[in-house]
Amino acid sequence: MLAEEHYPSQLLRDAVEAIGSLPGVGQRSALRLALHLLRQPSENIHRFASAIDRLADEVRYCKTCMMISDGDECAICADRTRDHATVCVVEDVRDVMSIEATGQYRGVYHVLGGIISPINGIGPSDLTIRQLVERLKKLCADGASPEVILALSGDVEGETTSFYIYRQIESLGVRVTTLARGLGFGDDLEYADALTLGRSITARQPFKP
Repeated sequence: MLAEEHYPSQLLRDAVEAIGSLPGVGQRSALRLALHLLRQPSENIHRFASAIDRLADEVRYCKTCMMISDGDECAICADRTRDHATVCVVEDVRDVMSIEATGQYRGVYHVLGGIISPINGIGPSDLTIRQLVERLKKLCADGASPEVILALSGDVEGETTSFYIYRQIESLGVRVTTLARGLGFGDDLEYADALTLGRSITARQPFKP
């Protein structure tokens, strides 16, 4: 951080520190963004700040799939035209957005909120795996024949998470598939182009533990 005497205002310093706390935003970029905001009409700054405040105070998570939502149920889970017996398991909301952008998938989702990563202190209990199992049990009890698509990254942590989930649900008799490997090893879904990702979904294969 720049020496304190280089800041003409403590307010500016505080803004730079707040912006600089975002991932991927360095000190100089944070200062440039703060000065950019200062050049905007005050109503633009208030609108920006209001959006962030509402994100912190009003955002909710879908009671079914754990995705970010404006209410108790997200728009995808509320859509009765979708196949609710096909559940695509993803790491986070960005993956849902990437898959939806392909236009090739009409099932629903389950957001884990991360992947198993011992080095980062993330275990199965830190994810929404238990909720996924309960959700599948309910589908089976209702007479459905669920399919679970494990759409996690192909790196070691993603494969470990997929295997753990498979072991938790294999006794339910559900069909478990995974994306066709049009994606490179370790690729994140959010960086895959829509065509490749769409093909990986439609050409999905049985999961082999």
